[in-house]
Amino acid sequence: MNMNLTLLGQAIGFILFVWFCNIYVWPYILKALEEREKRVADGLAAAAKGHHELELAEKRATDILRDGKTQSQGYITQAQKRADELVDEAKQNAQAEASRIIAAGRAQIEQERQQVREELRTQVARLAVAGAEQILMREVDQATHKEVLSKISASL
Repeated sequence: MNMNLTLLGQAIGFILFVWFCNIYVWPYILKALEEREKRVADGLAAAAKGHHELELAEKRATDILRDGKTQSQGYITQAQKRADELVDEAKQNAQAEASRIIAAGRAQIEQERQQVREELRTQVARLAVAGAEQILMREVDQATHKEVLSKISASL
């Protein structure tokens, strides 16, 4: 066989094979490659977007935590102020109650002192009357006797 004819047959077969692949096979391969490329690009874009959203979420979380800490500090400060106010109020109430109890005690002591004075006056008057009665037993005038004793009792 001739080498030229074989080479020509192989060249024609190769050209037909390239033409067949170019018409029927190559568009499907290109389409598959383009879809794959698009999926990879979309995946990379989604990954970049996810990474960006993750960073934003981390920033938001940090901001929320910072705000939460600030708020909690504010609440703690308010609670401490309220506790101090309650303690001061309780001290004032206790002092007022103590003053009231002391005043009531003093009033009761004064009342008891007056009562004891009255009792002592009554007893002294009785003793004076009894003493005067014994001294004046010899005297018969009762009206004069009562008048003198009333003056003594009133002066005590």
